[in-house]
Amino acid sequence: MLPFINALKLVFSFYLSYPLAALLKRIPDKEPWRKNLFIIGVALFYLVGLFDLWSGLRTLFLSAGGIYLIAWQINSPYMPWVGFVYAMGHMSINHIIRQRLGDPGVVDISGAQMVMIMKLTAFCWNVQDGRLPDSELSEFQRDHAIRTLPSILDYAGYILFFPSLMAGPAFDYCDYSRYISTTMFTLPPGTDPTKAPPTRKKRKIPRSGTPAAIQATKGSIWIFAFLKFTAWYNPALLLGDKYMTYWFPRRVFILYMLGLTTRMKYYGVWSLTEGSCILSGIGYNGIDPKTGRAKWDRLTNIIPLDIELAQNTRAFLGSWNINTNLWLRNYMYLRVTPKGKKPGFRATLATFVTSAFWHGFYPGYYLTFVLAALLQAIAKNGRRLIRPLFLTPDGKTALPSKLYYDIFCGLLTQTAFAFTVAPFVFLTMSSSLTVWARVYFYTLIGVAVSFALFTRSLPFRAHLQKMQSSRTPLADTALDADGIEKLAREEAKREGLGRQKSYDDSSIHHRAPTLGIAEDPEADIDEIVAEVKREYEERKRRGSLVQGFDVKKAVEEKLKSFKKK
Repeated sequence: MLPFINALKLVFSFYLSYPLAALLKRIPDKEPWRKNLFIIGVALFYLVGLFDLWSGLRTLFLSAGGIYLIAWQINSPYMPWVGFVYAMGHMSINHIIRQRLGDPGVVDISGAQMVMIMKLTAFCWNVQDGRLPDSELSEFQRDHAIRTLPSILDYAGYILFFPSLMAGPAFDYCDYSRYISTTMFTLPPGTDPTKAPPTRKKRKIPRSGTPAAIQATKGSIWIFAFLKFTAWYNPALLLGDKYMTYWFPRRVFILYMLGLTTRMKYYGVWSLTEGSCILSGIGYNGIDPKTGRAKWDRLTNIIPLDIELAQNTRAFLGSWNINTNLWLRNYMYLRVTPKGKKPGFRATLATFVTSAFWHGFYPGYYLTFVLAALLQAIAKNGRRLIRPLFLTPDGKTALPSKLYYDIFCGLLTQTAFAFTVAPFVFLTMSSSLTVWARVYFYTLIGVAVSFALFTRSLPFRAHLQKMQSSRTPLADTALDADGIEKLAREEAKREGLGRQKSYDDSSIHHRAPTLGIAEDPEADIDEIVAEVKREYEERKRRGSLVQGFDVKKAVEEKLKSFKKK
């Protein structure tokens, strides 16, 4: 009964944030200190008044206070890493305590701390960027750099921003600073003032009641659907005896419905919190050049239809927990790479480990991550070798048969992920393996068969390549260097357009892992092999190569060195 009451309180806090966000927006723009005090007061009411989380308040204070001291006192390039180890270490201890309690349904501070960790680690990097000259920073780093350490009041308001306190979404300090100072709502130079979004009573924050209400309605529908469907599809059903009385296709369907039902909860929660952020004004994202209206998608965290209709792994993962993915990309993947070099295996591995530790230590998380990485590799091969057969030879126009290819890929993606994400629901190793066994490990078998088919040692891959080459009009293609480069660019462009919600067109962002899962695991493995080969050739050139050089051992040593970095 207690977990249900706590869950009810949590949902109540999401709805309560709407009228409170409306009050926050009505505090005079010229008095940001009052906004900070209001935000802090509401957050304390949530933590202590609603949930009686005195220990949780202490946890947030230790994390946030420790990071502020680290950013203030340590003037070193290693400051962000010190902050990262401190924040992640503190959260890991709480993850372990929560796991030992064995009741993931209890509302505690771990959700709020996970959101805060994204804010705190980003804060450290932003402070460090603010100490460097602009010439050493990327455009993103310059835009997010913190040049002057904020006051304790501003910092506390940022950390405890109540519309997103318990479940996110997270955002960087620059967004909060521009919001609290209302500079976020300044029109770009050259914009016609008559096209400015409407406001009330000379406030700078535009009206946002309608988009906030839309998000609240969406969230309420998802929450209602979750409550309805969870009575039909729940973990107990799949672990019970009745489940095995159904024939195999129905068991797979029930497995898919369990995943969908679980996602409904997150769709509802994140839609509700995004709506309250929109109502407060911080969800503002400029003016849409096409419609001329204000955009309110700054803190969008999920795109449910893109997930449920995804035709490939990248689309499925890329529309889920978007802000976490951006955090991993901007503050891990791109930060572990030495300046002037492209991110590679080291960056991918570091991002994967960070994502895994951030989620916690339940074995189910790791089963899902590893299998999802394998699915990503399979999907990459399938897209390269099979998809072109459903396009015209120039690759620009879809054939009539591509409709059936798209439908098949959609069904395959959803069926494969129904199996893959099951451990995320069951969490424990025994329950996860039990459910997988009850559907005969169909995705694991499919992955093994696909890897075998796509390997270069079997004729299937060569046959697909031959089919592609036989369809290419060689006479119409200039196969000189310029022609090859043109074809390569066109193919890369098509690959980019084929993915939903790409955040950056550069090759670095294109290869960034989604939620820590590598986009191209084969390329990362090839990088390891290539580095070992370079080391081998370098030793041979220097004459330091001894007879009996063990390549396998060298690869293992190289992997260990990567993990240490």
